[in-house]
Amino acid sequence: MKIAVCIKQVPVVSALQFDAETKTLKREGVRTEVSAFDVRAVLKAIELRDGQGGEVVALTMGPPQARDALAECLALGADRAVHLCDRVFAGADTLATAQALAAALRGQGFDLILCGRNSVDAETGQVGPELAELLDLPQVTGARTLDVDLGARTLRAERETDEGVDTVTAPLPAVVTAAEDIAAERFTTKAERETAKAKPIATLTAADLDGDAGRFGAAGSPTWVLGLESVEEHRKREIIEAATPAAAAQALVDRLLAHGLFGDWTTERHAAPPARTQPVTRRDGGRDVLVVAELAGEALRPVTLELLAKATALAAVLGGSVSVLAAGAAAPRHAATLTAHGARRVLLAADDGFTAGVESFAALLCSVIAADRPGLVILPSTVFGRDVAPRVAARLGIGLTGECIDLTVDVEGRVLQHKPAFGGSVVALIASRTQPEMATVRPGMLAAGTPRGSDGAEVVRLSAAAAADRVRVTARRADAAAAAELDAAAVVVGFGKGVGGPENIPVVQALADVLGGALCTTRDVTDAGWLPKQYQVGMTGRAIAPQLYVAVGVRGAFEHSVGVRRAGVIAAINSSPKAPIFKSADYGIVGDYAVLVPLLTERLRAAKAAQGA
Repeated sequence: MKIAVCIKQVPVVSALQFDAETKTLKREGVRTEVSAFDVRAVLKAIELRDGQGGEVVALTMGPPQARDALAECLALGADRAVHLCDRVFAGADTLATAQALAAALRGQGFDLILCGRNSVDAETGQVGPELAELLDLPQVTGARTLDVDLGARTLRAERETDEGVDTVTAPLPAVVTAAEDIAAERFTTKAERETAKAKPIATLTAADLDGDAGRFGAAGSPTWVLGLESVEEHRKREIIEAATPAAAAQALVDRLLAHGLFGDWTTERHAAPPARTQPVTRRDGGRDVLVVAELAGEALRPVTLELLAKATALAAVLGGSVSVLAAGAAAPRHAATLTAHGARRVLLAADDGFTAGVESFAALLCSVIAADRPGLVILPSTVFGRDVAPRVAARLGIGLTGECIDLTVDVEGRVLQHKPAFGGSVVALIASRTQPEMATVRPGMLAAGTPRGSDGAEVVRLSAAAAADRVRVTARRADAAAAAELDAAAVVVGFGKGVGGPENIPVVQALADVLGGALCTTRDVTDAGWLPKQYQVGMTGRAIAPQLYVAVGVRGAFEHSVGVRRAGVIAAINSSPKAPIFKSADYGIVGDYAVLVPLLTERLRAAKAAQGA
C-alpha cells in the first residue's frame, strides 16, 4: 500500500510573541515542530504500512528549513520524503498550497493520502478537503480510527462529528484527515534520528510540477492577510481571600452578580469591532450575501440565526440582499424562521441526502452560486461546514477563510474576515481577490438578531436531488450531543483532572446546572475517557466564547486557556496557588474544589432564587 502524508512545520505556538509596533509575530529563536495532528497522521500511516506492506511518503511545502520536519517524519518511520521548495511557493494560502500538493501527488498511484485534521498555527482544516476536490477523491475528515481493506479497495473509519461519532466507508484512493486519537503519541529516539539520515528526501521546484506556476504561491492565492491584531487579555487576576471557604464562595457570587449573572450581563465577550453601518460605494454595485443554513436532525442550528444577523448587517453595507440555502426534508418547516431573521429569499433543497453527503451538498452549493452570483457566502464552522466549504472553494477557485470570529467591511468595500491564529494570540484580517468571497464562522461568536416580519420574502423550492456520495455513513452515534451547546452557551463550567476522577463529575455538573450552563473539559480528561472529545476545549479542541467561564480543577496550561480567552469573565478554583489558570482568570479561589464547589453551588442557588431568575 502506498501512502502519502502531507505535513506542515509550525512554530511552537506558546513561544510566539506579538510585536505591537510592527504588527508582526516575533519568530526569531522560536522552535519549530511538525504540527501535532500531522504527527498522528504519520504514525497511523506507519501502522498501516507495517500491517499491510508498502511505503509511507512524507510530503511538505515550505522553505529550506522545512526539511527538518521531513527528517522528523523519517525518524518516526516514513520511508522517504518529498520537499516542495521554491520561492514561487512563498505566500501561499490554503488553496495555493493544495494546488501545489495536488500537482505533486497527481498520477503517483497513492492508495491513501493522509493529512492532519488542521494545522495548529493557522488553525485551518482546509487543505485536506481542497486536495480531495482537486484530485477528485472522497474525503473523510477528523478520523479517529482507520482500517483499510486493500483487496476490496475500501476504507472504514470512525470520524468525529459535532454530536458524536459516525462510522463511514469509502472507496480507495481517498483523502483522510487525522484526529488526535487516530494513533498513539510517540517520540523519536536518538538512534531513529541517526537512521533517518540515510533515508532520501527529494526536492521538487515549481518547474518540476505539471501545470501553470501561476496557481502556486502568492500569485495563486485568492486570499491574503491585510494585517494582524493582537488579542490582549485584560483580566483582573484577583485572588479572593476570605476567612472561610463559605465566605470565599459568597465573595465570588457577589462579584459575578455585579457582572450581571442571572440578569443582563454588564461584561462583553472579548470580541472584534462591529461592522461598518454606512453604505460603501463600489464600482461593481451591490453584492448579495448567501448564508448556508444547517440543521441538526430536524432542528435548526442556532449558528444559522447568528449568521443571518451578520449577513443582514453586511448586506446593508454592501447594498445587497440576503438569501439562505437550507437542505433536508425538515428544511421547509424553518422557512418562516429564516425569513423572520432577515432572509429575503429562502432556497430549499428538500432531499435528505444533502444533509449527510458532503460531495452532493458541495455540488448543490456550487450550482446555487453559479445561478445567483452572490458577493459573499457564509457557512458555519461546524464539521459539515468545514467539510463543504473547502471543496466548493477548490472547485470554483475562490478564496476561503475558515474559523472566522467576525466579518466586517472596510472603507474600500472589502469584506474583512477576522480569523484567530496561533492559538488565538492574534487575529488576522484577511481579504479575498475573488468573487464570491467565502468564509466559515465559528458558532457562538456572533449574536442572533431579533426576529421581524417576513413580508415580501420569497421561498424557492429547488428541484435538485442529492447524488450518491462516495463516502457512506453506516452508523451514527450521538454520545456527545450536549457538547453542541458549548457553541452558544452563555455560561460554561470546565473541569480538569484536579477533580480526582469521573465519579466526581456530578459535583461540577450541579454547579453548571444552577448556572444554566454547559459542561466542558480539558485534553487530559478526554484522553482518560471521562468524556468524549467533543467536550474538549483548547488548542486541539473547541474554542468557546461564553459570558462566564468557571474552571474547576483546571491547571490552565496554554493549550487549554487559548480555547477560552474570548470569554467575558473567567473564574477559577484550584488547590495550587501556582496554577497557570489564575493568570488567565478574573477571579480565583485557592482551595479544595470538593469543599468550595458545593458551597458555591448552594450560594448561587440562593442568589438565583432571590433574583427570581
